[in-house]
Amino acid sequence: MVPTKGDIISRLQKDILSLQGFKPASLDAGSVSGLGLIKHAFPNATFPLGVVHEFFCTGAEDGSSSCGFISGILSWLMKKGGTTVWISSSQNIFPPALKSFGIDPHRIIFIHLKKEKERLWTMEEALKCDSLSSVVGEIGQISFTESRRFQLAVEKSQVTAFLLRLNPKNFTTASVTRWKIQPLPSEQEMEIPGIGFPRWDVELLKVRNGYPGKWQMEWKSGQFQFIHQPLIVNTEAERKIV
Repeated sequence: MVPTKGDIISRLQKDILSLQGFKPASLDAGSVSGLGLIKHAFPNATFPLGVVHEFFCTGAEDGSSSCGFISGILSWLMKKGGTTVWISSSQNIFPPALKSFGIDPHRIIFIHLKKEKERLWTMEEALKCDSLSSVVGEIGQISFTESRRFQLAVEKSQVTAFLLRLNPKNFTTASVTRWKIQPLPSEQEMEIPGIGFPRWDVELLKVRNGYPGKWQMEWKSGQFQFIHQPLIVNTEAERKIV
């Protein structure tokens, strides 16, 4: 049977989504991130792997919150093994604290480089290494051409990249998603003294072929949990509460 024009277009759309990291829902890639209902913001309800995720930070508080949120995602990506490379300008991560996110610190290679050009080069080379599960890089300024090289590298290696950008001047990049994570006050349980579970205001500013949204979440009992009922998110069929 000769395929119709609609069949050809549908097949091309699926191929394009696959190249962009959105695998078919049957692969259950959406559950890898542990983001729960947020997966409906992505095509095929699938958290994209093997792509570049960009986190926009306007200050140290946003940067710390983004690191915590990324750590939650890494805990799911690294469950089946693998190693992560974390590139930054200074030692701003306390490795033992990663255990609260279910991550063994010895499975993360920390690289501290003062010069941004060195961090750019190191991150690009790390993204070419298909034995890694993910790479986190603190990169303030990056051109579209440089970000495109990152994307081409992950398309080949299938390594997932997390780009932390503090006060960026250029917003035109080849990233598949752009996030803004801001801290929220934690709450103590049962009036027990101490600090509560980390909480964030999570905003998905951009997602290729998907639907931006905003949620309030916390990391509790080894997983992401919604603090309140999630806001309305678009789906391909209709607007609905997820």
